[in-house]
Amino acid sequence: MKNIRLGIIGLGARGYGMLKNNFLNFDSVEFTALCDSYSDRIDRAYEEIIKRRPEAKKPFMTVDYKEMLERADVDAVYVSTSWEYHIEISIAAMKAGKAVAMEVGGAYSVDECFELVRTYEKTGTPLMFMENCCYDRAELLVTALARAGKLGTVVHCSGAYAHDLREEILSGNINRHYRLRNYISRNCDNYPTHELGPIARLLNINRGNRMLSLVSVSSKAAGLEEFARENGYAEKDPSLSGVRFAQGDIVTTIIKCAGGETVTLRLDTTLPRSYNRELTVRGTKGMYEMATNTVFLDGEEEYWEPAKYYAEAINNAEKYAPDYLPEVWQNITEEEKESGHGGMDGILFGEFLEALSEGREMPIDVYDAAAWMSISALSEKSVSMGGAPVDIPDFTNGKWLVREPKDVFPLNKTDRLGVKI
Repeated sequence: MKNIRLGIIGLGARGYGMLKNNFLNFDSVEFTALCDSYSDRIDRAYEEIIKRRPEAKKPFMTVDYKEMLERADVDAVYVSTSWEYHIEISIAAMKAGKAVAMEVGGAYSVDECFELVRTYEKTGTPLMFMENCCYDRAELLVTALARAGKLGTVVHCSGAYAHDLREEILSGNINRHYRLRNYISRNCDNYPTHELGPIARLLNINRGNRMLSLVSVSSKAAGLEEFARENGYAEKDPSLSGVRFAQGDIVTTIIKCAGGETVTLRLDTTLPRSYNRELTVRGTKGMYEMATNTVFLDGEEEYWEPAKYYAEAINNAEKYAPDYLPEVWQNITEEEKESGHGGMDGILFGEFLEALSEGREMPIDVYDAAAWMSISALSEKSVSMGGAPVDIPDFTNGKWLVREPKDVFPLNKTDRLGVKI
């Protein structure tokens, strides 16, 4: 693999974490430029680089990403800023001929998603959408099971971004984090891609299938206000005094696909709970449920009674791992698991580097990015209209009909399409 000269734009919690736990593990990456709106974050990142690589040349450091994009010593950029700027910066980077690794988040308009696609098609500059959950163990296992036909014809999938973020959101001004302003001003599924991305790949969205329309409804907004009041957040941040939040505590979105499948998504981030993406895949021959890590196959498992189910079926998906879990997870080391989120971050970044170095198509491409990110803007529109249906654009301009199915990672040793042989 040839060396990649990388510029990092955005060095907050995610950007710095990826640098420290992930990027520095790849000897093929040279860090030639660092950018953040806050200079102390740049300094912290540089200190980490020098600590791990004392011989490294000092990178160019700036608070203006446009200065980075003008440099000849930057081959690719990793964009991990606040959500509002992901697409804007990625468009500018593609125009400058810099390959892009763009972090996840929801879009603010459908127009910016189309502009992202148009820029890619005009420039041909590689862009990968860095949806790490597409590379997680459970998602790859159930996709392999589906590809092998074990679940039959897939009819419905569901998932959630179920994550108690009350402290992170309410500490936004203190920690210089962008979620707070979004929860004050917007009401939508603002972070849909962790659950949608793996489902979209399993259903071959943009590759023989596409999302047609959605409806979204929102509950009242009560969780953040109550939590802020009872925990004295207005004393920590006076700007929170009397603030009302637009973002509903639970936003539910139902998507209809051209293949006839339905998908249910849920944003659930402002009420007390444990973390779970709740991936569920339902087919004519069986199902998978992430919450219990359970596979139920017609004629093979008989766990109809709840007591027996919880006693005997929990985690039974593990018995399918030796035959169906992709090789990358079969052989993962403890060190590789430290790359972030149990190892999926390292797999994700490694695939980006490999695709870029080999000049092949990005595993998660610009059409995926546009389609998945657009759900935020479209759900906002549907919620504002009381749950009215909203069409989901075809960002491939009809090419979804002829694009071949392709998984993000080889699901076995012999076939990149992941068809079990």
